[in-house]
Amino acid sequence: MPDSWEVLLRICVAAILAGLVGLERETAKRPAGFRTHILVSVSSCLVMIGNLYAFELFKNQANMDPTRLGAQVISGIGFLGAGTILKEGATIRGLTTAASLWSVACIGLVCGLGFYVGAVFATIFVLISLIALNKIENMINKKNAYIHLTLKSVDKPGQLGKIGTELGNLNLTIKNVAIEPADEYSVIIKLLLKGSKNVKIEDIINSISLVEDVSLIEIL
Repeated sequence: MPDSWEVLLRICVAAILAGLVGLERETAKRPAGFRTHILVSVSSCLVMIGNLYAFELFKNQANMDPTRLGAQVISGIGFLGAGTILKEGATIRGLTTAASLWSVACIGLVCGLGFYVGAVFATIFVLISLIALNKIENMINKKNAYIHLTLKSVDKPGQLGKIGTELGNLNLTIKNVAIEPADEYSVIIKLLLKGSKNVKIEDIINSISLVEDVSLIEIL
């Protein structure tokens, strides 16, 4: 069982490493930021240290698995991660933050075991994934950007063609169309567009606004 200074060291290392990950999430303005990541990691570290302490205390009195509580942390962190996942229209956000919370929980657990090298290496790779790989991902997404466009329009012949003409003028390709009735006179038109990094949301709105009898424009 580690002494008091070793316990403090393990908790401090868990807090510092998780703080680095949380700082990146904080600057990205995600739901779970600096403090949340530190709390998750420190708590996970404490659970593992407490688990080791309980094992030492009762090892001669009962059969105990020294990693059982740690396994429960891994399972339980899913509830916290689920709270960061949001569905906005056809887009799901927060998966990366949920994964980062799960990662710092694992980092905290290995810090609780005193496995500092593994914790540091894992933190480095997590930060590379969040910072460097995020930039690469954004570059790819900009080249192959998909836009979800939802319109409410009066149901009349030729209306979809007019909308398609305006989108074509912006070099936007319609990949999918879904039409559903809104009321007796109107329909909801949902379009999946393949865009270009040069096309701005404002350009799309201004262009569609030129089409008569379109009363609602939403872009994701």
